[in-house]
Amino acid sequence: MTADKLKQYIALFGGLLSAVLLFLQSVGINFKWYTDDSINAFTNVLLAAVPFALVVYGIWKNTYVVSKVAKIQEKELEKKGLK
Repeated sequence: MTADKLKQYIALFGGLLSAVLLFLQSVGINFKWYTDDSINAFTNVLLAAVPFALVVYGIWKNTYVVSKVAKIQEKELEKKGLK
């Protein structure tokens, strides 16, 4: 999944939340905390948090301190002079 597709899914989710807001307002249900501004803020949080989580996961998986297998691989690389 590309970053552009991820942004499209987050925008789709924001649009869904906006549609729910409009539906609730049309039947006379209003929440003080559920507004266009709160939907935009939540969408912005997702746009920032999801790529951050992906980067953290990538760093976590590409280090040699995480698992026993990675530590063994690191020792083998050191033996062969590749690290």
